[in-house]
Order: sequence, then structure tokens, then C-alpha cells
Amino acid sequence: MTNLPEALPAIDVVDDAVPLAPNQPTWALRRQRDKVVAATQSSHDAMFSHAVEGLTRTERLLVALHACRVSKAPNLAAHYREELAAENADAAVADAVERGDIASLADARLRAVLDFAGKLIARPIEGDRAAIEALVAHGLSTPALVALSQLIVFLSYQVRVVAGLKALAAAEASA
Repeated sequence: MTNLPEALPAIDVVDDAVPLAPNQPTWALRRQRDKVVAATQSSHDAMFSHAVEGLTRTERLLVALHACRVSKAPNLAAHYREELAAENADAAVADAVERGDIASLADARLRAVLDFAGKLIARPIEGDRAAIEALVAHGLSTPALVALSQLIVFLSYQVRVVAGLKALAAAEASA
């Protein structure tokens, strides 16, 4: 019996962030487990679904843009910036987030969400009870807190996958 790979999604954010050619060993390595490739994209799709409770899709995309800036992941940041444009998000807000100028944002709730995301990414120990209480004080419900935390964890994973693939591709190119 032949094991056929699962169908891969039409759009793959990781592939867009790290364009690899089918003749590259890194491309083949990534596809050794097609179900991981598909699950990563499916997780992305779920995180940015309009059905997520408590945080708008635009808020989640801004968190993603901020996470990419903090994590120094410009290829992924470009993807999220395009998604924000497609969402008709306020360009001035997206620009401020992309620059890391969170303090200039008028929306206190968004500032709190982005501050929390930055803490969990750069200084996870600061994502403590006080940080959660600050989000609650800005009106985040329990489902919103869970969705935000899941999103941040996913983004950390996605950034690391992209960084790893970029490192492998660079090593491959210099060999």
C-alpha cells in the first residue's frame, strides 16, 4: 500500500516567507511530513478565522505584526502587513505597530494587548497575573485571553519554523 501525502493547502504562509525550490534539500526536508506542513497552515487559518471570539481579526493581525517585529521576522511581518491591508485596517495604526510605537496608539485596549504579546515573546516571565489582570481591566474576556495566548504561542512556533528553514537554506546555499 502506498502512503499518499495529505492534500496541502493552496496558500502556505511558511512557504511564502521562505521560498524554497523543489530541487532544494531543505524543500524536501520540509515535506517529509506533509501532515505537519498542512497542520501548521491549518493552525494559522484557525488563528485568523473571523470566528475567533473576543478579538477581532484586525487585532490578531496587529498582534502578529508586532510579534514579527519583536522577533525580527521581516518575511512574516510582510505577510501580516499584506493581510492588514486586505482587511482595510487603519494604515497609521499598522505603521505604528510596525515601528514599535505602541505608546502612540489611541486604543488603550489594543496597547494592552500588544504590550502583553511583547512581554510573552521577549520577556515571558513578565506575562504574570498582573499582565493578565491588565488585559481583564481593558475588557478582555476569558475566551479572548485564551485566544490571545494561543495566538502568541502559534506565532512563536511559526517564527521559529521560518527561522529554522531560512538557516537551513542559507547553510545549503553556502555548502
